[in-house]
Amino acid sequence: MKKLLFSQQSNQRHWVGDGFPVRSIFTYNDLAKDISPFLLMDYAGPAVFPPSKHIRGVGEHPHRGFETVTIVYSGEVEHRDSSGGGGLIKPGDVQWMTAASGLVHEEKHGREFAEKGGAFEMVQLWVNLPRKDKMANPRYQGLKNENIPKVALAGGAGYARVIAGDFNGNKGPGSTFTPINLWDIRLNSGHQAEFKVPAGHTTAIFVLSGRVTVDSGETIQEAELAVLDREGDSFTLKAVDDAKILFLGGEPIDEPIVGYGPFVMNSMGEIKQAFIDFEAGRMGTIGNIEGTES
Repeated sequence: MKKLLFSQQSNQRHWVGDGFPVRSIFTYNDLAKDISPFLLMDYAGPAVFPPSKHIRGVGEHPHRGFETVTIVYSGEVEHRDSSGGGGLIKPGDVQWMTAASGLVHEEKHGREFAEKGGAFEMVQLWVNLPRKDKMANPRYQGLKNENIPKVALAGGAGYARVIAGDFNGNKGPGSTFTPINLWDIRLNSGHQAEFKVPAGHTTAIFVLSGRVTVDSGETIQEAELAVLDREGDSFTLKAVDDAKILFLGGEPIDEPIVGYGPFVMNSMGEIKQAFIDFEAGRMGTIGNIEGTES
C-alpha cells in the first residue's frame, strides 16, 4: 500500500479575472517535482453568481510549454483560443487544451449561465509536457460528460469517471503526451474502495467535498491535497462522509522545470524567447466575447 507523504490545503482565495474565485492548491514553484507531470492546481468555487448581462471570466492571455485541463462540476466555461480551438463545457465536461508551442486564449462563463446565474465550481490543472513536445502544435479536446466512462466501484462504494488513462480496464477519452491517470471519484459515506495504479507513478488525491481516510489512518479534509509515495501499486480510501475526489497520477517527467507566469519551459532562455514570441504576435490573437456591464 502507498504511504502518505504529506498533505496541504489553501483557504486563501484570489480572483482570476472577474469570473473565477480561486484557491491555488499547488504551483510549479512548490510541488512540481513531487507530482510531475502536474504543475499547478487552481480550485475555483464553490461560489454562487447572480444573473448578469456581463459575461464574467478572464480575457486574452498566453501560454506555452504545457496543457491546461479544466473540469467543470457546476456552472459553465466557454473557451476560445488563437489556434481555432474552443467550445462550451458544462457540468461533467472537461476541456483539455494543449498550449505547447504557444497560443492566446480566453476563458469566460457560458452566456446562458451568466444570464441565469447559479452555482459554480471547477478545477483547473496545468500538465507539463516533455522537452520533445513543448513546441508541438496546439490542440483542443472538448470531452463531453456522456463520453467519459463512469465505472461503478465494488460493494456500492460509489463510482469513478475516467477522464484520462485507465481504470479497471476502462480507458478515458483524454489524449495525453505521457502516461496520466485522471479520475473523478464519488465515494459514499462509510464505504471504502481500493485503487490500483502503476508503481513508480506520482499519486495524489484532492478532496473537493467530504472527508476521506487513507491507508495509514490520516483524514483528508475538504479542499485538501494528499500526496502519496511512488512505491507500491495500490491505495485505499474510506469515506467518512459522502466525498467528491479528484485523483491525479502519472509518469514523472524528470527534466528541468523553469516557469515564469504563463510559460513553463526547461530553461530561462526558452522563457525569454516565449516572451519575445508573444510580444511579436507569434502566438496569435482573438477577439473578445461581446457582453455589456451589469
